[in-house]
Formats: sequence, C-alpha cells, structure tokens
Amino acid sequence: MKTEDRIEPRTEPAAVRSSGQRWDLVAAGAGVVLVVAAALGGRAVEDYARTLYVHWPPLLASWYPHTGPGTVAAPVVAVAVIAYGPLLARRLRWRTLLLAVYASSLAWIFSLALIDGWGRGIAERLTTKHEYLRVIDRFDDIGAALRTFDAHILIGPPGNWPTHVAGHPPGATLTFVFLDRVGLGGGAWAGVWCILTGASALLAVLVTVRALAGEDIARRAAPFLVLAPVAVWVGTSADAYFAGVAAWSVALLALAATRAVRSPGAAALGAGLLYGWVCYLSYGLPLIALLLLTVLVLTRTARPLPLALLGALVAPVAFTAAGFDWWEAYHVLVERYHQGAGGFRPYGYWVWANLACTVIAVGPATVAGLRRVFAGAPGAVRGLRGGASAPDRLVPPVLVALLLLLAADLSGMSKAETERIWQPFMVWLLPAAALLPDRGRRGWLAAQAVVALAVNHLLWTGW
Repeated sequence: MKTEDRIEPRTEPAAVRSSGQRWDLVAAGAGVVLVVAAALGGRAVEDYARTLYVHWPPLLASWYPHTGPGTVAAPVVAVAVIAYGPLLARRLRWRTLLLAVYASSLAWIFSLALIDGWGRGIAERLTTKHEYLRVIDRFDDIGAALRTFDAHILIGPPGNWPTHVAGHPPGATLTFVFLDRVGLGGGAWAGVWCILTGASALLAVLVTVRALAGEDIARRAAPFLVLAPVAVWVGTSADAYFAGVAAWSVALLALAATRAVRSPGAAALGAGLLYGWVCYLSYGLPLIALLLLTVLVLTRTARPLPLALLGALVAPVAFTAAGFDWWEAYHVLVERYHQGAGGFRPYGYWVWANLACTVIAVGPATVAGLRRVFAGAPGAVRGLRGGASAPDRLVPPVLVALLLLLAADLSGMSKAETERIWQPFMVWLLPAAALLPDRGRRGWLAAQAVVALAVNHLLWTGW
C-alpha cells in the first residue's frame, strides 16, 4: 500500500481526549454573546447615527426570510455530512477523502447559494454596480489599463472604478478579463469560478494540516471544513477565489518543505508564484507571508525558500514592467477608502463587531476549537524545540492566522463586510475544530450547519 493511501487507525489524541467540554460550551456561548452584543449595539448606533452602512449589523445583510431551490438540498447535504462525515473521514483513503471533501463542500456551497436562486445567488452576484464585471470592456488594452489604473481609484474624477475594482490591485479584475477572453464571460461563469476555486481552499488547508500536524488531525478536521458557515460567503464572492489562491500557496510550500511530493522544487516555485499573484489580488494578502514563514519554522528548513522567492518575484516584476505601481495605488486606495463608507463607519464599533462577523462565519465549533488552541499554546511553544505532538503542531498556524485577522482588524481598513473579506484568514481557523473530542462531534457539526442555514434563509446577504 502506498504511503499516501495508508488509512490511519481510529485514534483520539490525548490533547483531544482531555477534559474541558464544559469550557468548549462556555467558549461557544461567549461567541453567541459577542454576536448578540454586536447586533444590539449596532442597531442602537444605526438608529442614532446611521453611520454603520449595514442594514442588519454586524453583517452586511438585510432581514429577508425566504426560501429557494436550495432550501431542500442544503439540509440534505448537511444531514449527510453530519451522519456520515466523521466515519468516512476516518475510513476513506486519503486521496478519496480529498475528492469527497471537495464534492461535499461544492454541494454545500451551491445548495446554500441556491436558497437565493441561481440568478441572485450566483449568476448576478458579480455583475452589480460595485463589481469587477462592470469594467471588462475597459481592459481591451490591458497595458493602458494598468498604466492608468491608479488614476481611476479616487471618487470624483470621470471614469473612477467601481468599489471592488478600486479596492483591489488589478490582478483581481484581470482574472475576470481573462475568463471573458477564453469564452467564459458573464456573471454565471464568474460565479462558478469563484465557488470552484474558493472550495479548493479547504483541500489546501487539509493538505497543509496533514503535512504539518499529521493525517489523523487532518481527517478529524475534514467534516468541519465542509460545513463551515463561511460557505455562505464562498458562494458567491471573489474573496473566495482569493482564499483559494492564498491557501494553495501555503499548501505547496508545506509539501515542498516536508518533501511530500515528487518534485519539492516545483512545489516551492509554485508556492512563490501563487503568493506573488495573491499580492495582486488583494492589498491585505501580503500578510499571508507570515503563514508561509510558519510553515518553514515548523518544518525546520529553508530549502524551499530560494525557489519560492524566485516565484514570488514574477508577478511584481510583470505588473511593474507593465506600468502598475502597487505602493502608489495602495496609498491612493487608502484615500478612496475614507471617501466612501469606510470613512464614516465608526472604528470603535467595528473593531470588535468585526470579530462577531468572524464568529458567525467560522461557527460555534471553530470557536470551541480555538478555546482548545489557546489552552494548548504553551505546550505548542515548548514543542517548537522538538517532540511536539500532532495537536501541538496544529496550534501555530491557527494562531498565526488569528494574528493576521486581528492585524487586519486593528488596521481600520476592514470596517464591516469582514465575513466576506477575511475568508483567506478564516479558512485557517477552521481546523481548530479537529481538537474537539469525539463525543459530541455530530452536535458541533449540526451547530455549524444551523448557523449557515439560518443566515441564508433569514437574511439577504450582499456585498
């Protein structure tokens, strides 16, 4: 039997078996309190000052109970994953498990999106006045568009970019330009692209967790990744695509560092190429470099670094040669951000309400898992010197992802809509649920599904 196909025995690591289930519930309850406080406090702020620019704080959503084609399908998918997910995650061969996770996550994401219907849930999401598809025809001459890109960021001058185009480097828009040029134009193809690439982020996370913390921990995490409420925002937003690119950058570096692939050099080069590209998808995603550094620290090697750095230079060199200045555009963007709603949304509310958005998106099981991550942090730090257990090796990447999320929060450049914007960071929090004990796992999975179903049936989410 090949090593990569070996089925791990059913085990429950000591760190997972340990007591603390009551504190898991306390942590999840604290998350609920935070969400309720953000909702009530946000309503009070909005009623008094109307400066939040969201209709159902803390989420960018409106109260809109509704059903759709996905109303039947989504609960069926959820029940199937809850009933069979933990068992199949233990028994399936690794490659088969990855395929099952991808298929299940696609079924979950599509069925949730279809609660809003094909048009409003998928095909029309990226065609609104704020989105990338509105400017495809302005990139007929890509070179000219890149050279003058920053001249159209600010509100005021004629021809300023729509919100999301202005708010991101041009790599984001170019993705949809390229799709259009190969015959996959329009909102439907764009929406499907974002879902397919966004769902693949879960596979990248599993691959990374397996490489760093072992296969058993990755298998335990798999069902929780599938049913995470963040699936509501994977279908359909371009940030899901960004999350996929960033996650695969980390996964390829982990494979290169652990030499778990036939060509570690190619994996390292690919990790760098994807990292360079993701820096031109979102101004906040260069922070992913800290996750890449964490991989190298945990694997105690710098062998992949030269090829990764070489790959990471490709996108910056290409865009700079084409006439786009990343730093100049970023500084103009900061001014544009304060011209719009970001300049009026109160930092004092959003700096903590953003975290309530995160709680909703990652779900109560992840919050309970984070409680165990914090509890295991001292042992994980000691274990960096050698002899760390598998659960301990999961702790550093989860904590680093949380640190990146907090850095984005404190920057003040992410006030609201973080349930969508922070997907590239949130997917790395989800494996924390692997630390929850076997007893009650299906209950935690059910809680994840209930949150997602409630959000998509009771609210009209928008961005």
